Amino acid sequence: MAKKDFNSTTYPEEEEEQEEEQVSLNSLGWETGWRLYEAYNDLATAAGGFEGKVETPAVIVVGQQTDGKSALVEALMGFQFNHVGGGTKTRRPVELRLRYNPDCTDAPFCRLMSDSEPTLSTPMPLQDIQAYIETENMRLETDPCQFSEKEIVINIEYKYCPNLTIIDTPGLIIPAPGHKNRILQSQARAVETLVRAKLQHREFIILCLEDCSDWINATTRRVVMQIDPELSRTVLVSTKLDTKIPQFARASDVEVFLRPPASVLDASLLGDSPFFTSVPSGRVGSGPGSVFGSNEQFKKAICKRELEDIILLEEKLGRVLTQEEKSRIGVSSLRLFLEQLLQKRYIASVPLIIPLLDKEFRCVTRKLREVNQEINGLNEVKLKEKARVFHDSFLTKLSLLLKGTVVAPPDKFGETLQDERINSGTFTGSDSFQLPHKMMPNAGMRLYGGAQYHRAMAEFRLVVGGMKCPPITREEIVNACGVEDLHDGTNYSRTACVIAVSKARETFQPFLHQLGFRLLYILKRLLPISVYLLQKEGEHLSGHGMFLKRVETAFNNFAESTENSCRAKCMEDLESTTRYVTWSLHNKNRAGLRHFLDSFTGAADHSSNPTTTAGNVDSKSSDCRAVESNIAGQSQQTETRLVDLLDSTLWNRRLAQSSERLVCALVHQIFHGIKEHFLVSTELKFNCFLLMPVVDQLPALLREDLESVFQDDLDGIFNITQLKSSLERRKRDLEIELKRIHRLKEKFREINEKLSSYKIQRISISS
Repeated sequence: MAKKDFNSTTYPEEEEEQEEEQVSLNSLGWETGWRLYEAYNDLATAAGGFEGKVETPAVIVVGQQTDGKSALVEALMGFQFNHVGGGTKTRRPVELRLRYNPDCTDAPFCRLMSDSEPTLSTPMPLQDIQAYIETENMRLETDPCQFSEKEIVINIEYKYCPNLTIIDTPGLIIPAPGHKNRILQSQARAVETLVRAKLQHREFIILCLEDCSDWINATTRRVVMQIDPELSRTVLVSTKLDTKIPQFARASDVEVFLRPPASVLDASLLGDSPFFTSVPSGRVGSGPGSVFGSNEQFKKAICKRELEDIILLEEKLGRVLTQEEKSRIGVSSLRLFLEQLLQKRYIASVPLIIPLLDKEFRCVTRKLREVNQEINGLNEVKLKEKARVFHDSFLTKLSLLLKGTVVAPPDKFGETLQDERINSGTFTGSDSFQLPHKMMPNAGMRLYGGAQYHRAMAEFRLVVGGMKCPPITREEIVNACGVEDLHDGTNYSRTACVIAVSKARETFQPFLHQLGFRLLYILKRLLPISVYLLQKEGEHLSGHGMFLKRVETAFNNFAESTENSCRAKCMEDLESTTRYVTWSLHNKNRAGLRHFLDSFTGAADHSSNPTTTAGNVDSKSSDCRAVESNIAGQSQQTETRLVDLLDSTLWNRRLAQSSERLVCALVHQIFHGIKEHFLVSTELKFNCFLLMPVVDQLPALLREDLESVFQDDLDGIFNITQLKSSLERRKRDLEIELKRIHRLKEKFREINEKLSSYKIQRISISS
């Protein structure tokens, strides 16, 4: 097997340190270097199922659609496989785990990783992988999302491959403005969001492609610098160099292009300065449209293009390029730099990965132990005991939520008043008026449990307490008069009662249904929050979905039946209040009514005595006959007013203004009394017959339901057979994962020991 020199050139930074690292890499040998890349490849495959966060170094390629991104990726790989052309050809990121293998001489050996199970892979010819990628792109082209952030992962071994992991992303789009281009604008936003999310990984080296002859233009850098402002982990690449060289008229322009000033590019750029590449056009194949007969010819054409670019640049500059400048020209130089950079990061990360694998090993061991305990606990006695413990813990959490707690995160379980209204309805009267949020205390706070219950009840009081009696029309008054059974006169007190109770019933009855639905919704929300608290404290019955469903059903049925019963009591109370008017109950505000009637009679006095004389001032000087005469006159006036009042109310069906005012005053007074009684009794009943049963009746009901399940269908409610099968399957998966992590840990430990032993040898030799 041929050996590959892992470091044939030097790094452009920190030469002494690089020399030491180069020697250590060369001293490792091809076999150890292969094991290093194989270990990282296995780590990247297994890391998807790890509980902790493990990121492996990789190169992520970012560029515009027309920057030659896919062509550059092919040139870095050493063979063609992408669908290259105009428009959007990459709609899913493609992760290429490339490994140098001198034994793969005829064609690349490829394995496509499974989307659903990252540890599974399928050997597949290159043509089939090409067809799969094109099929995925065509599928996403008709999909509403257009793009997917899920990578297509391919392991590739070939004699021309570098030891790199490259992630090819969809090309960025710069759409034209205007409403007619809104679809393209939407696609551009989707691609940019996807690319920015991929760039967030701190271990990724960003390969930023720019197709420009002036570094002032920063089309791709605009996106990259949102994630990496200093470009400290970004390698900048100018593509299509062969098309740019003829555009320069002066040597000074070429100098600025090859060595951009610090005012244009930050000095912290990874690699210090940009790379410049050209990829020969044409496809590999045997057809009439093919330019290259094999991947080897394609590789030779890339090298030839690099030499031609150097010659053209030297002709433009009128001088020979320095060795440092030549190390920035061509795909081969970029490939070598990336491979060395990735190798350096691989070796630096080895000591850090071993503790992470140890932690993951302990985590999987703990999970395996818990699964074994669950399997051993699958007997009737233990299941019953676990169910009873869960029952007690659930009721404890339920009570805690009603009394008040901050254990459950408000951002996850809390609701603002607006959210609550959207999910459970609003308190709305016949006039469709809704109370503004700003008038309610704590409206913007995310509440749950007892605090949310109290806010809903406070809103009910505020809304209903502010309700006014609906308008009363003259037609309603006349229709309410009717005909008595003993005479044809009118009884306006009865008329007022008829109107008042009808208005009150129509106004307040909808609020009962709205309040019941709102409070029932709040109580039902207690269940998932309680389950979350149990899960957080490790008291949750995992794997027993049927049992938890039974508890949920029992709780919801209890809440619904309790709410129905409570609302029925409130409806009965409202019906009794609006069926028979008791003046001691309905006429609470007598002083207001008396004031109204006094003003009513005062107006009548004023109309009957339109003139007053100044003789009233001298009344003290009048004699007894004048006083007696005055008293007699007042008595006569009172009798006259009484006759007029009877004439306008009892004997006359013409609705005079005074009669209308009298009926309206009585209706408002009765309506107000009904409202006050309705508010107090409704709140009291919902607290006593809805809230309190959750505290003092629910535990006994759940316990009774639990014991009945134990008697009737224990296996059915716990589904012991299916659960045991599931746990056994879970146990096998964990054992496989444990072995895989153990092998991976031993690989990294062996590599780390070789690195450490070599460093000790270096120190002893130097000393």
